Amino acid sequence: IPDSRPDKGKIYRADNFEFSKVGLPSLYIGKGEHLLSRSETAPLRSDEFDSTDYHQVTDEVRPDWDLSGAVQDVQLLFEVGYQVANGDKFPEWKPGSEFRVKGSASRGHQD
Repeated sequence: IPDSRPDKGKIYRADNFEFSKVGLPSLYIGKGEHLLSRSETAPLRSDEFDSTDYHQVTDEVRPDWDLSGAVQDVQLLFEVGYQVANGDKFPEWKPGSEFRVKGSASRGHQD
């Protein structure tokens, strides 16, 4: 799935970037950009949080956040991990990905 906001460079600041650097595909999920109420303010609020709180001391869960979708997120992540762990095929990078060569080399494949 393409990055919805590549101008922010979040893939390079994500916690799972260390996996990508050595060629291991990983799953990145982030905070939603869509609010059920006041959807027009979601990107502005996201940018504000990123500029003032992201990876700062104040980067923590807040009592006014609606986390009702978190259970669904965790269920999805578990299912993806379960399918990969029990599957016959390892996830692959898209052709042309800057991380694909490292991943193929680390598993002894040539592209």
